[in-house]
Amino acid sequence: MRRRTTRIEEQIIYEDQEILVCRKLPGIPVQSSHVGTVDLESAVKTYLASRGEAAYAGVIHRLDQPVQGIIVFAKNQRAAGELSRQMSQGEMEKLYLAAVDGIPCQEQDRLEDELEKIPGSNLSKVTEKKTAFSKKAILEYKVLKTQEGTALLEIRLYTGRHHQIRVQLAHRGMPICGDSKYNPKCRENNGQWQELALCAYKLSFQHPVLKKKMEFTAMPVGNFPMV
Repeated sequence: MRRRTTRIEEQIIYEDQEILVCRKLPGIPVQSSHVGTVDLESAVKTYLASRGEAAYAGVIHRLDQPVQGIIVFAKNQRAAGELSRQMSQGEMEKLYLAAVDGIPCQEQDRLEDELEKIPGSNLSKVTEKKTAFSKKAILEYKVLKTQEGTALLEIRLYTGRHHQIRVQLAHRGMPICGDSKYNPKCRENNGQWQELALCAYKLSFQHPVLKKKMEFTAMPVGNFPMV
C-alpha cells in the first residue's frame, strides 16, 4: 500500500476544548512505535502544540492501518475517561461501509463467531468453538446495493476484535475488496492498486462534558467501489 502523509488540519471534522474528531486516511496508522513513521496520534499532538495547547491526544479507539474513517481523540484526561467508559460499555456507535467480493445470501444478518489470533502472524481466524484464546465477535450487516458480483454493506460493529470485520466476512465467502490478507482475489484494479474497501463512516457518542449526542459522517475517499 502506498504511504500517505497528510496535514491534519485538512482532515479535522469537529473540534472543541474536550474532543477532536478527524478522518483517518487509508495507509496511516493511528499509533506507531516506529521512528519516522507518520501516525495520526503524533499528527494531532503536533497540531495542538502548534496552537499553544497541551499536546494531549487520548486514543479512544483504533482502526487498522489500511482502514479509513472517523476517529475521535480526547484532548484531556477527563474526556478520555468518559469516552473510554462509553467505548467499553458499548455506548459508542460505529457504522462501517464495506465493499465485498460476492453477494450475501441474506439482505441482512447478525454474525456471531469466536475469533482467535494466529500465532506468529498478524492474522486472525474463526474457530468452530470457544477456545482458551478465542474471543466473541459480533456484528450486523445489511446490503445497500449490488453490482456485478460485488456488494456494498453497511456494518454495525458490537465488538472490536483484531481484524474482526475482515475475518468474519471472509469466513462466509464475501471477503472485502482489496484485502491482501484475507481476500484471495485481491489484485490490481484497472492499473491502480485497490485499497482495502472498508470505511468507518459513521460515529456517534455522548459528548463527555456537554452530555449531548454527537454524530459524525464521512464518506469513503479513493477508489472505493460503489460509493
